[in-house]
Amino acid sequence: MGAADARLLIAATPDEGPAMALDKSALRDAATLILVRDAGGPTPQVLMGQRGRNAAFMPGKFVFPGGAVDPTDTGIPMARAINGLCRARLTQAAGRAEPLALVAAAIRELWEETGLILGQPHRWPGTPPENWRSFAETGHLPAPTGMRFVFRAITPPGRPRRFDARFFLADAARIAGDPDDFSRASDELSHLQWIPLAKARSFDLPFITEVVLAEVAARLPALDAPPSVPFFQNNDEESLFRRLGRAGAPL
Repeated sequence: MGAADARLLIAATPDEGPAMALDKSALRDAATLILVRDAGGPTPQVLMGQRGRNAAFMPGKFVFPGGAVDPTDTGIPMARAINGLCRARLTQAAGRAEPLALVAAAIRELWEETGLILGQPHRWPGTPPENWRSFAETGHLPAPTGMRFVFRAITPPGRPRRFDARFFLADAARIAGDPDDFSRASDELSHLQWIPLAKARSFDLPFITEVVLAEVAARLPALDAPPSVPFFQNNDEESLFRRLGRAGAPL
């Protein structure tokens, strides 16, 4: 992608929730989870939902579950460790972002927006933070097993919301429970559905979501970590397209 395409980028990250005492135009770390069902079959599908028409960020667009990292996502207990290669790539040019906080945010946002659990049965040690309490009450700990870091994008300056979004990929078979049961979902996303990958571009998608879908589709049926992670880096000075962890380059 060239610089012109990069300048069009809007990170596909759902609204970050209740208003807080912060500058919402400031860059915030965020995490998005792309769940793929039947990756090796004739009709692979991805889970998406539609943002509200009155949302401040990407109104009416179909997006993957995701959102901003919350301070309480740091230090969340995990049932399993994150993949080592993905952890290394998450730390590259990451600033203050903690890899496990990014992973936790992706799992939490999936739970909040869809009611689906990416976790394993386990008693929560101690008292969970308020925004993790409902997840803990299901009797699970977050389990990033199988999650792979596959894309990163920064929203260009001048937008009402700006995110440094990390996109994770996982097999829907790792969901604990029925992947079609959205009964515990919040109202952040409507029309939650498993969309055939071949038909996804017929939906109203953000530009960056189309780019990510193309990257995922090109590698199916593989759901492992890519050889390098595409990174749209937009700041006040320039827009760059980079690759994190390219073979032969330092992580």
